Amino acid sequence: MLESDVTLICPTATPIRPLTGHEAADLAEMFRALGDPVRLELLSMIVAYGEPCVCDLTKAFELAAPTISHHLKVLRKAGLVESRRQGTWIHYKAVAARLADLSMLLDRQAETAALAWEGSRGIS
Repeated sequence: MLESDVTLICPTATPIRPLTGHEAADLAEMFRALGDPVRLELLSMIVAYGEPCVCDLTKAFELAAPTISHHLKVLRKAGLVESRRQGTWIHYKAVAARLADLSMLLDRQAETAALAWEGSRGIS
């Protein structure tokens, strides 16, 4: 994808700029990580419980501990979670800024698409 200063403007929408190649690649890595139902559920649990221990996360699934560890590694690599060791256990927490990046992208795209749709139908 070429980086560009081009903006798409709908009569009722505020202009937005398309993602740069670097931004798209970064976000795509996060979306790939969330593309697996187990990882999405793990992230949801981590967000819901604050900073759960890996032992609690493993108990919630009928999967082997190494499989859960692999999924957590993918989430860590994508920057969606961080881990810290406490004694013999590892605790995970969500990286709020990374989740905000995803949320902002989706909110912005949804709002722009809705405004463009309304504008094309003559709705204001």
